[in-house]
Amino acid sequence: MGSSPHSVKRWQLSGTDYEKVRSTSSDTRLSCWTPLNNKNSNLQLFEERMTLVLHWFDLWTDRQRKHLLHSLLTRGTKSQLKYCRDLLMETLPVTQVDFTAVLPRFLSLYVMSFLSPRDLCSAAQVSWHWRMLSEQDCLWASRCITRGWFLPYTPAEKEYGAWKNHYVSCVSTLDWLTPREAAEQYGTLNQQRTLMTEEEEERRKERRIRQMIRDKLQEDKRQSMSTRRAWGSYTKPGAARGGSTQTGRPSSGITSSSWPSLSWPPRTVGSPSLCLSLDRGQTTSAAPSRDRVQTCSPPSERLNNASGALSSFTSRPALTHTVPPTHLSHPVLLLLISNRIPAYELLLSGVKAGVIVVLYDHRGTLSALLAQVERAIIGQGAQRLGLLAPGGTEEIHLLHRCILSERTLLNPDQRDFWEKLSGWVAPAEEGGGIDIFSPLAACAPGAALIQTLSSLTGLEVRTPMGLATGSFQNILSEWSDGSVCTRLSNQGPSAPALQFVCESVLQGWCRQAEWMEEALGGLRGHLGPQLQRLSLEARGRALGLFLWEKMCLEELCVSRDLNEALIEGLTALTRQRETRPLEFLAGFLTRWTNDKEGEESSGDKNKRADDFSSAPQSSQKCFSLIPEPPQIALDWRGAAARELHHSECLYLGRLGAVLKVYQEPLTAALNSNRAILSYNDIHMVLSPVTQILELNRVFQVDLEARLQQWGAEQCVGDVLVKLCSKLRVYTNYLNSYTTAIHTIDKCRETKPPFRAFLKRADRTLSTHMLSLQELLLCPLWRIQEYVTLLQALCLHTHTAHPDHTHLSSALNTLVTFREFTQKLKRNSERDRLIEQTQQMIQGCPNLSEGNRQLIITQDAALLRSPDEQIPDSLRIYEHVSDVGLFLFNDALVLTRRRVHHTPFTLTYQSTHTFLASVALSSLSVREITHTRYVCHAFVLEGPCRSWVCATERGEEREHFLSVLRPALNAALTGHQ
Repeated sequence: MGSSPHSVKRWQLSGTDYEKVRSTSSDTRLSCWTPLNNKNSNLQLFEERMTLVLHWFDLWTDRQRKHLLHSLLTRGTKSQLKYCRDLLMETLPVTQVDFTAVLPRFLSLYVMSFLSPRDLCSAAQVSWHWRMLSEQDCLWASRCITRGWFLPYTPAEKEYGAWKNHYVSCVSTLDWLTPREAAEQYGTLNQQRTLMTEEEEERRKERRIRQMIRDKLQEDKRQSMSTRRAWGSYTKPGAARGGSTQTGRPSSGITSSSWPSLSWPPRTVGSPSLCLSLDRGQTTSAAPSRDRVQTCSPPSERLNNASGALSSFTSRPALTHTVPPTHLSHPVLLLLISNRIPAYELLLSGVKAGVIVVLYDHRGTLSALLAQVERAIIGQGAQRLGLLAPGGTEEIHLLHRCILSERTLLNPDQRDFWEKLSGWVAPAEEGGGIDIFSPLAACAPGAALIQTLSSLTGLEVRTPMGLATGSFQNILSEWSDGSVCTRLSNQGPSAPALQFVCESVLQGWCRQAEWMEEALGGLRGHLGPQLQRLSLEARGRALGLFLWEKMCLEELCVSRDLNEALIEGLTALTRQRETRPLEFLAGFLTRWTNDKEGEESSGDKNKRADDFSSAPQSSQKCFSLIPEPPQIALDWRGAAARELHHSECLYLGRLGAVLKVYQEPLTAALNSNRAILSYNDIHMVLSPVTQILELNRVFQVDLEARLQQWGAEQCVGDVLVKLCSKLRVYTNYLNSYTTAIHTIDKCRETKPPFRAFLKRADRTLSTHMLSLQELLLCPLWRIQEYVTLLQALCLHTHTAHPDHTHLSSALNTLVTFREFTQKLKRNSERDRLIEQTQQMIQGCPNLSEGNRQLIITQDAALLRSPDEQIPDSLRIYEHVSDVGLFLFNDALVLTRRRVHHTPFTLTYQSTHTFLASVALSSLSVREITHTRYVCHAFVLEGPCRSWVCATERGEEREHFLSVLRPALNAALTGHQ
């Protein structure tokens, strides 16, 4: 047996840790186990024990072997560990190694400098270390500078990747040309470009346009085939209504499950039939056709079926193929629409082809709106600019904190905004101009605003004259032609507005915008979760098209003859007890049509008039007594006075319906000991309406007497001053209006006879198809109509006229009273929002304190970083929970938001639990820079703790912070 193992090198055995152990004993120490003095016996015993251990090692499991090796290595010295390392390297030699981990950093960067930009981007996907090296500025700065792409800012000290991002953004915006396109446009080196004649250039342009149209049609065909509906669920447009078609477009009978075309041509302005046809371009006859009689579900049932509405406008093929606006030969029109406009979704569904729509958020800024317009027009010019935003006759609420008026127009920010915006509009010599949908031309301050805006932009500014009452019916009135006091020549009413929106949609929206807003409010809440990832404009178009189709607004024909026929038929139906009302109504309409065609004398009209009593007698009397005043050329003052009288008659008719339909039956029931309501309830709800009716009847009689003798020097201002002197009646009505509404709701819930009475009386012909609550709103609407019409009278009344002083005095009084009504409305809206928020948040403290009002709500994600010592640019966040931010004028409330999805549907509901509240005076906000780990984030720092929140979109964060910062400044100013 050798003196040492063959596998152990002698220079290893002779190390410092293998020295002989010198014993102090004479011969042996425990020699039966370990002979220390006898070297041969010691080696023999070591070999035997090692053989035994190796035998055990062969019998052990893998886990036990690893445990033994770990124990041996932890007990070994440094030289022994080095020996193990060398032995492992001889047994398992290293064949591959990452050169970036071996070479110095500058050599690794030098190697990467020979790679192309595409290869560098590929190398960045290997690992985080490779990405850090491949995005160094020293590799990308030279590539950008040689091409003339200079970074517009200086990168921070620890920022890297700025030059690479700049290179990628510059390359992505390049206008690439194929070799053939470059040769056609610039020619080649070996071929001289010959001058082409005008005919050849025109033919070449036509070929290019035809090719673009063919490509677009082919693309739309492929898209429609990829999103076609299930087999058997598609109905041909012409199958339901005869299938009559026109050249190049489908028939007017488009089904409710198909998209209406965006290329609807406008109908003739002077058309006798104002039918809301979905086709927008075909004129329907006044008499009802038998081919168009069909059974449809009521509007309430259609709205209840909105749960499956997503498939009705996401998987339908387009029925018509139109050329995009960029391919049109004439310049496009630009329309700005604020999302604060009621029922703006319906307007989006009726925008004509060639009109670029910019639907902007009312909470934004002027710079953000300007950038949105710049992205929308894509460098092309606009023929005219349309603006539809909340406003009145004196100012326009362009944005939440930006009011356009004569005083604010010359501010630096607004001046710069309008100068840049007008630069994208064609000059006035080429027909360019601005169309504002607010009736600025109806008063002197609005006229001054028009003149100032026209001088600033150098464009013609047109606005409605304001000689029509209603929600937005002034848009359908006459428009000014830029000189404020003159109407558009050779054009009908609302002609400028019809350039942007189809006539049928515009008329329906102007007359029923307030009612459609209520329907769309429910649609937004029901379909909003399904469309939340769409843009604001796409979501608005989808909801507008859904409302137009499901409510079948195209079937609502508002022609005068058909309206009269339906009223007569419904009136006759109410007198008789018919078991089959539809058949009776169809037969009546058929007989009415035959009588209408065959009547030639007025005898038949008188006979039919005996059976007809649709309008209230008070309004019929008003219209019958007043003769038509003599028409004077451009007599806008007389037109405003006649509109005032006409709207006053309609107003009296609605107030008279309250007394005739509600007060008289309720009082008669009370006197006959069959009381439906008590005397106190009747007095609380209906007594103020009686006082207003008496006051306005006197005003109507005086106004009618002046109009019967109308002339250039006739005065109506003293009549209006007399009315304004008794406005205390309206003040008492407004003070008790909220109590009256609550009384109606309480009695309706607690008294079944009153509930049955309202069911019989509401929304009948006698109440103008309005309910009691809607009729009680008429005095509030009338105040705004008074102000609008008086402003028009003052504008068109010369200062030397004897009526000007009285008109100005009455106008000032009514404007002050209108501000009072608006303040009451804002306070009521504030209290309602506070109450809804209190009910929404579980465990929330009392919010109805002082003058607190809700400003904005925002959904966000609550983030948390595991280590706060890491710099913000390298910090990683984890999503803790969803939160809701409720911003008030004095505090910020944070809630924990939980989402509960409904099974088998796409809808969900959110619940809020109170988390924390911070006073705005002790709150600060800080934005977090966008990194690879977090985006759209900001920090809310309170006195005790902070919250890191992130929104889903960057626009949401900008809007929330733009509202939060002014609220913080206002809170700090008030606290100091």
